[in-house]
Order: sequence, then C-alpha cells, then structure tokens
Amino acid sequence: MEITTTTRDNATILSVDGRIDTATAPALEQAINREIERQHRKILLDFSRVTYISSGGLRVLLATAKKLKNPGDRFALCSLSPEVMKILKLAGFTSIFSICPTEGEALAGW
Repeated sequence: MEITTTTRDNATILSVDGRIDTATAPALEQAINREIERQHRKILLDFSRVTYISSGGLRVLLATAKKLKNPGDRFALCSLSPEVMKILKLAGFTSIFSICPTEGEALAGW
C-alpha cells in the first residue's frame, strides 16, 4: 500500500493505493494521525486505487471519525471502487461516513 498526501482547498487528501488489510492498516492510521497532529482537521481519503479493505482498515476509519468530531472538522471518503463500497455497505458504515463519488464533490461541500 502507498499513501500520497496533498493539500487542496484547505483540505488534506490522502490518496491510498493498494489493499488496506491487517498488515497495512497501521500505516494508514499513522499517516492520518500525523495529519491530525499537524492540526489538519479536514481529511479526505481518496480510495480510487483501493482494491480491498479489511476489518482492520474499517477500524482505522472509525477511529479517525471519532477524532474528527469537532465543529469545523471534516472527514470523508471518495472515489470508492464497487468492491470497497460493498464492504462498507455490508459493515453498515455507509451511514456513518460521508462518501462522495469524486474528490471535487467532496471538497465542494467543505
């Protein structure tokens, strides 16, 4: 798994490439926590290149959502593959997270 971090419209975008599983979820969590520690409180995860997410990855998403609950904070996912969207639906997470079709649509609401 590779993570690329960019900034656009006062938001931090983490573009994830690969599988988010038990072995790689800690690296994603570290990358997110690093941004939160830098006071970057608007975080968008671009999952356009994520092919799979395990329960370990789902735990990272939940932990991030709990950390970004203050007024002005934003947390969203965008560009999910049908496979990853199916996993989120089965886990009941589509009602918990803001999920947008594209990066532009996600940032437009911020």
